[in-house]
Formats: sequence, C-alpha cells, structure tokens
Amino acid sequence: MKLANMIGERFRETPADCQIISQIFMIRGGYMKQVANGIYSLYMPARRIVRKIENIIREEMDAVDGQEVLFPVVMPADLWRESGRYDKIGSELARFKDRGGNDMVLGMTHEEASVQLVRGTPKPESAFPFMIYQIQTKFRDEPRARGGLIRVREFTMKDAYSFHTSQEDLEKYYDRCYHAYERIFARCGVPEVVAVKSDSGMMGGSISHEFMLLTDIGEDTIVTCPDCGYRSNMEAADCVVKNAPIGEEPLTKVATPHQETIEDVCRFLGKDPLYSVKAVVYQENLTDKYIVVFVRGDLEVNETKLRNYVGCEIHPADIDENCGIVKGYIGPVNFAGKARVLFDKSLEGCDNLVCGANEEGYHYTGLNLKRDVQFDGFCDVAKTYAGAICPVCGQPHIQISRGIEVGNIFQLGTKYSHSMGLQYQTKDGGFADVIMGCYGIGVGRLCASVCEVRHDDYGPIWPITIAPWQVHLCAMRADKPEVKEAADKLYDDLQKAGIEVIYDDRPVSAGVMFSDADLLGVPVRVIVSPKTLGRGAVEVAARDKSFRNDVSIDTACQEIAATVRDMLAKVNDVE
Repeated sequence: MKLANMIGERFRETPADCQIISQIFMIRGGYMKQVANGIYSLYMPARRIVRKIENIIREEMDAVDGQEVLFPVVMPADLWRESGRYDKIGSELARFKDRGGNDMVLGMTHEEASVQLVRGTPKPESAFPFMIYQIQTKFRDEPRARGGLIRVREFTMKDAYSFHTSQEDLEKYYDRCYHAYERIFARCGVPEVVAVKSDSGMMGGSISHEFMLLTDIGEDTIVTCPDCGYRSNMEAADCVVKNAPIGEEPLTKVATPHQETIEDVCRFLGKDPLYSVKAVVYQENLTDKYIVVFVRGDLEVNETKLRNYVGCEIHPADIDENCGIVKGYIGPVNFAGKARVLFDKSLEGCDNLVCGANEEGYHYTGLNLKRDVQFDGFCDVAKTYAGAICPVCGQPHIQISRGIEVGNIFQLGTKYSHSMGLQYQTKDGGFADVIMGCYGIGVGRLCASVCEVRHDDYGPIWPITIAPWQVHLCAMRADKPEVKEAADKLYDDLQKAGIEVIYDDRPVSAGVMFSDADLLGVPVRVIVSPKTLGRGAVEVAARDKSFRNDVSIDTACQEIAATVRDMLAKVNDVE
C-alpha cells in the first residue's frame, strides 16, 4: 500500500473533546472517524488491526473446538421474552417495530440467539459438549459513550457459547477458554492482561471472570492482594474488616441539631466515623419500595452487590413524608419506617456506636447492635477499600487500581436453557436442561486498549502481530532517481517475500514523513535516502527504538524479512 493513496488524514493538533491517548492518536493518525456519539467508521489502518485481532481470536477459538457461526443483528422480541430479559433490561436495549408491527430488538448480546440456533429435538448426551462462536457487530445504546473505541454504542465483539450436560464438564471447558484467553491477549501484545473475579450482571450465572488491562484510564476498579494474588472487580469484591470492641456504654440520646450527615454528626460529637452507623436508602425500580442499608460509617455501599442481594434493580431513594423514614437521622433502634432493613457485616463486632435516633435533631451514642436491636443477621454489601483485609489470605493489604475490561467469561448454568426449553436426552431416556457457558471479547475495545499501553509521546507502538503493516518504508527525497529506484525495488521485493509494507514516497519533508510514521506505529521502519545509499545501505529501525541498524542494500529484503519473522515468533511463542 502506498501512503499517498490511502484515505484518512494525519494531523498534529489534539482533537477537541478527546481526553484519552488511544482516542487522540487514533483520530490524529487517520484510524477512525466519528459518525455519531459512540459510533465510528474505521479507516484502513484500524480495519487491518481489527482483522488481525479477529484472526488471532478465531485461531484460538478453533483450537478449543469452537464452531464459527453467525447470528442475526435483528431479533424478534419474543426470543428475549422467553429468557425474561426483554423487560429486565433498560433503554440500552434498542427496541423497535418492523413494518408488520412486530416487536424487534437490535442484538447487544446473543445468548437467546445461541439457544434458538441449537434447540429443537433434544440431542443425546453423547453429542455434548460443543461450543459455537461468532464475531459480529452489536449495538448497545450506551448512555456513557466515551473514549473513542473504549466505550461505544456500536461495536464488534466475539461471543461464544458452550453447551454441557454437567457442571463438571462446564468447569473443564471454562478452564480451557480461560487459558485460550490468556493466549489471545499475549498474542495481541498485551500479556499483562489479568483475570479478576467479576459480577455476572445481566448475563446471569454464578461464576464469572473479567480480563482486565490495568491502566489509569480504565473505568473499572480492580481489587488486588499482592500477598496471595487475589484479584476481583470492585463490583464483586468481598469487603472484609476486623472490628475491635472499645467497651460498652449505655444507649444515650443526644441532641444533634442540623447535623444530618454521618461526617457532620461525628465531627459534632468528637467521634471517629469508624464507630458509627451510616444509613443509606434505596428504592426498588419497579415497586418504589424502600430499602435501608446500615453500614459502618466510614464505608460506602456497593450498589452492584446490593442489587444482587435484593434481586432487583435499585436507585437512590427519594424519601417522601409518608414512609416513616426521618431523613438525616435514620437509625436501627426503634426504626418504624416502611422499608426493608439490611445490616452490612462491617458492623459485626462493633460496640459503642453513633447512629440516628429516628427523630429529627437527635442521634444515639453507645449503640450495641446485639443488645439494642433485633435483626436476622448480616449481609455483605459494602464497598471494599485500600488497606482492607484480603478475603483469601487474611492480610490487610488490599490494593485498588483501575483497568479496562477487554474480555469476560461466564458460567451461565441453566439460566437460558431452562427458560427457553433447551434440553438433552439422558442415557436413561429422560430429559434435562443443558448447562451453558459464555465467553466474550470486545474487538475494537481491545484494539484501543493496546494503544493505551503501547505508545510513546508521538503515537502508537503496535505489537507486530496486530500492527496495520509490518514494515513502514520511507523514501526520503523520492524525487531523486536513485532513491526512487532503490525504494521501489525494495517495496516490490518485500511484498514478494510476503511482508506487509506501507510505502511512503510522497514529496514531503522528513519531519512530516516521520511524524506520520510515528502515528501509524508500524513496528519496523526502513529508510532509503541519498545519505543511506551513499553508505550502500538502508536504515532499519524499530518503532520502539529497541534497535537501529544499517543493512546492505543488496541483502536488505532478506534481513528485514528475517527481522519481521523473529519479532512475530517472539510474540506468538506462548504456552
């Protein structure tokens, strides 16, 4: 490919409203163009990167016995009603009617379509296990589209679905896919991707992992323990604390005028928030019923854990005058509000606590939950924090970092097969629900994520396995016949040798030529110029500056091809 003929402009100015590196470089470098909020067209360089990522994914999915299929983008709403998700998912699911008045949806995920594809006459137990996968465009009407390809509304995704007759078989295959994912990310040039325990969310199922690329721009919060290797998404992380009793005191009502937040109350009373009870109030989305969560005063409620515990969607409460909840003064002693009351386990073992008195302008001191309140037990709905106790090794060394989710795997169980009638025939002639797994990778997001961690101040540094081209050939002063002739011959020879080359023979300055080369991020750069030819050589340099050598013009093609092969082998050499 000649750079002079390639569409997509490269420029030096940072585009407006771009805040993260991958978005800046991929717009400046002529990789993509915004069509609408969260919707992009891809130019040739990005499309070539994405295609290479897709091919790596295909190779690894085929290696674990995957069968590539293709599901429709548009599906009848009745499929989603069968699974029960049509009414549970909000406006991010794009719904519309066709010309016949039928309710339809745009696919944002394809569990229902996968079940519909394989169900029918129940297969015998001997036909299992099997896995199907696709790489396809999806649409999710994401309310927080941002960061270029990091969070979009229209996206390309690999999603796979496995089908099993036992939990043991699912777990064996789940482990195979786990390791296949490790190979995929290593081959794409980001072996540092880590798997973390995650929340299954709308996908359902009991066990799930997210594959995270740790970076400060990530939207996900990752909880880790350096001592034992524990890793979890914040949404699924256990919050473990150890409370030290400080001695019982009598329950005493004290006046706290105009002190409505736990911070204000503790400051007013000279108490540490560690020894206080915070009340956080939510409502169920469908019924508006109130939920009051009591948690240790220095902690926050993890809304995902709470949502999973109560089994419904929730939102922060709008407290009205008739619910019996005294806003700003809520406490567990003699609570008479119309609400479901939960106690987080962060309060276990505490005594001598400050809490609301359910009376405006008053709080209690000296609260002892065992002594003063009757309740069923504790739940875990608090958000963990740096320095908390690790739930695995018990050391108080929890660390918090940020990451981008580039893949996920779920053990779905029978969530979809049971509701949609997918069964298999048992050996004794009976029937049982099929057990499922689900495995996803966001292709465009992975492309942008690699750029986030593989760049310098001038542009991306693409790993050679997914780079848009393997060699960037720069003919400086191509107006000189000897340069043009030597560069053209090397271009032809490299292509015949099977090397992917982007060739820049434009009549531009060296500054413009090298700036564009930096933005394209091709791993091997070859320079042909009057100066190099004067030495009987071409200059071969790495985009990451790891090497820069003169190579004889006579053997340049062979040596460049060998360099490319060595770089490919180094990245692809994964277990």
